[in-house]
Amino acid sequence: MSDLFTQIKEQVQQHQPTIVFPEGTDERILKAAVKLAEERIVKPILIGAPEAINEVANKEGIQLSSEITIYNPADYAEFDAMVEAFVGRRKGKETEESARKILLDVNYFGTMLVYMDKAEGLVSGAAHSTGDTVRPAFQIIKTLPGIKRTSGVFVMVKEDQKFVFGDCAINIAPNAEELSEIAIATAETAKLFDIDPKVAMLSFSTLGSASSQETQKVSEATKIAQAARPDLVIDGEFQFDAAFVPAVAQKKAPNSPLQGQANVFIFPSLESGNLGYKIAQRLGGYDAIGPILQGLNKPVNDLSRGCDADDVFKLSLITAMQAIKQRVTV
Repeated sequence: MSDLFTQIKEQVQQHQPTIVFPEGTDERILKAAVKLAEERIVKPILIGAPEAINEVANKEGIQLSSEITIYNPADYAEFDAMVEAFVGRRKGKETEESARKILLDVNYFGTMLVYMDKAEGLVSGAAHSTGDTVRPAFQIIKTLPGIKRTSGVFVMVKEDQKFVFGDCAINIAPNAEELSEIAIATAETAKLFDIDPKVAMLSFSTLGSASSQETQKVSEATKIAQAARPDLVIDGEFQFDAAFVPAVAQKKAPNSPLQGQANVFIFPSLESGNLGYKIAQRLGGYDAIGPILQGLNKPVNDLSRGCDADDVFKLSLITAMQAIKQRVTV
């Protein structure tokens, strides 16, 4: 495990937040949950029928500990209270009858546990699509005050190098205001990983070297973000090399506060962000940790369906860190 995750683990162990895993019958989830419980990092809650969970555990030779809680939506003791809370949260969009059906879905059930303070965060997506994971969060958890939408970032790690890329998971074509919001949220996420954020707003132009609707959007987003958070180092629009290579920065943007030392990169679209992180991962040899969802009232994170148990473990650590931060700020 990298130094980054060793540091996170040590911080999380001091608090041991409760994290819910809706996919309790997935062997990767079970392996990660056992490790998290054994090392007293988080208190895991698995969702599913106990007999089904135990069947998978026995088949895979996984020994579930008494530190792991299992909830079955079909016979959950507080299901009636959950139904009432869900109907209230949906404000007339669901009836009691429809709520009883919806809350048998493991992701909706798990998200309601977070909403009702039975858990502090949720990790799902090993066997579900991103939509299946985040839709309940959008409907129930919702975004923090002042934030209109959530976004998804990756922490890119290679030896002692750490960078944050956003948005690489959620927003297809953010406008200038949305892009500025993503930039500010990503800077705050970077701080979780002991990164002093230096934010570059990326484009195919550097400070007006080209002009189009696309570059103007990024330039406007930069101005909005700078005005909203003058305490943060945010500049743009930048080509990647001008943001990352000091020698290029000296030629293209000598007066920028970034000086070619950006460590948080905001992509102008989901297309570019998704391509960017995968190129860094596959060609550059960086570990891509995420997507980490930001901007929600409580942490909910989405795994890749191609993940392994170690990926589940790492994203659980990050989710726990987010939960601890929100304990402090609430």
